[in-house]
Amino acid sequence: MPASARSRLARRLPRAAMVFAALGDPTRLALVTRLCDGSRRSITQLCDGQPLTRQAISKHLRVLEDARVVRSERAGRESLYALNPQPIGELRDYIDLVSSQWDDALARLKSFVEK
Repeated sequence: MPASARSRLARRLPRAAMVFAALGDPTRLALVTRLCDGSRRSITQLCDGQPLTRQAISKHLRVLEDARVVRSERAGRESLYALNPQPIGELRDYIDLVSSQWDDALARLKSFVEK
């Protein structure tokens, strides 16, 4: 692997780990899925149909916000949450980079085996 690719991967690792961790919980993933349509929703709207309390949903949203996967803005007395697609795009780039490295390694292995 070229040094530049290793360097890019090393720089992205902490950020990717944080986003993976945030999305690794089924409740948080469900919240992200509900926000994927581009709408902004209040905690009350996000709690609708969920077996969790408002406080539990708030804690999950805080984790997603810390990972920058969602953002909130005040609208009167409520906070409205919206998806921030940038970290998910960065995650896709990270996965593409890792996939490319595996493809290169497998190509080298194939070449070695075929010699």
